[in-house]
Parts: sequence; C-alpha cells; structure tokens
Amino acid sequence: MLDRRALLAAGLAVPGLALAQTPAPAPAWPSEEERLRTDWPFLQRYAAENAADKTLPAERRRVVFIGDSITQGWRDSHPAFFADNGFLGRGIGGQVTAQMLVRFWPDVVALKPAAVHILAGVNDIAQNAGPYDPAATQADLQAMTALAQASGIAVILSTILPVAEFPWKPGLGPTAKVRTLNAWLRAYAAERGAVVADYTRVLDDGAGGMKPGLAYDGVHPTREGYAVMEPVALAAIATALA
Repeated sequence: MLDRRALLAAGLAVPGLALAQTPAPAPAWPSEEERLRTDWPFLQRYAAENAADKTLPAERRRVVFIGDSITQGWRDSHPAFFADNGFLGRGIGGQVTAQMLVRFWPDVVALKPAAVHILAGVNDIAQNAGPYDPAATQADLQAMTALAQASGIAVILSTILPVAEFPWKPGLGPTAKVRTLNAWLRAYAAERGAVVADYTRVLDDGAGGMKPGLAYDGVHPTREGYAVMEPVALAAIATALA
C-alpha cells in the first residue's frame, strides 16, 4: 500500500497534479449586503450576457424584457418562449424601477432591440427600497420610455400584475395602489404612443388578487400564470412592431 506522505509529496512535486484533484470553486455573486453597497442596480448581473447578446442577429434580440423577479421567473420557467421568439430576459428579483432605470442603457438600449417590454413597479409598491412614492415610480417609467423611444425602440408598458397582499410584507394594502398605477400606465402609454400589455384582464380574480392557480404566493406567476400571459405579450409585441 502506498504511503499517504509519499502521495502528498508526489502531488507537490508534479506541477498541477495536486491542484487537479481539487475542483475549482463555482463562481458566486457577492452577498446581497455587499452587492447593494457596491453595485446597487446589479449592473454585473447581465454584463457577460449583454456582451454576447450584442453580437446576435437582430431576429434573436427583437425584444428585451426588463423587470423584476416576475420577469426573471418567466425566463427561468419557460426559456423556450424567449429563445424561440427572439426575446431576451433581463429580470432581477426584488428590484424597483429606480434600479431598472440605472441599468436600462446596458441591459436594453445597448442591445439595440426592436422593442422593450417593461414590467416594473410592484416592488416599489411593496416598499422594497423605502416608502412608495407614486410620482417617483412614474418618473422612472417615463425616463425608461423616453430613453427607449429616443433610441428608436418601441415600448410595451405592462400593467402591474394583480396582488392582494405581499407575503413578505403584509399590511400594505397594495390592491388600490396597483389599480391606480395601472390607470396611470394606460393613460401615459396612450399619450406617448406606447403599447400596453394588459395582463389584468387574464389574471385578476375580480377583487384585485390573482386567480387561483395562477400565482404560487399571490404575487409570482406559476407556469400556468405565465401561460395565460404569453398570448397577451405576443399580441402587444406584434402591435408595437407592426
């Protein structure tokens, strides 16, 4: 039987042998606390994908979907919907509109899509980054719309999905706030010549919450929830690009 000390010595003597026996650690994102200090909008999240996706043929980057965990979950749960239609997903869980505005240029404009689908605002209402200020949220959405349109990118503004309660922050009474922001979104879209992807009509249970089975926590869609959203998205995109 070989002596363990002899094996260790052999590993140290032969360059790379000992290192080859230990797999390299998987890359990891910084902790949430560290990232919020050093990269608040999380610009690094899609930096590598952006560098690669800029070189794609135009038909494979027709539309960028920017948003929060709802958009992120959409791509994660049904990647074929994105790949088969030439859509790129740029969702980051937990984000508010101010963070999306900061990353809007590298994650959307620089990719030169034909259109952008903006699904944003629910985390503002959830007070993920401080007290909800409707005027500030509206200004962020206006700025993203202006940036896109000034760059020749058609804009699809999504209605905020229905929500009766935030499980991570109960007691905020989001339903009326969602309805008010959605009414503003529809009016603003008409004013700016943007298209509305109105998910309310296919998701709302009539009381401002999500229909049974379409969200696993009352906020985030299930696969069935995304399935009823997809025809709405496709129709809105077709109108925007007509």
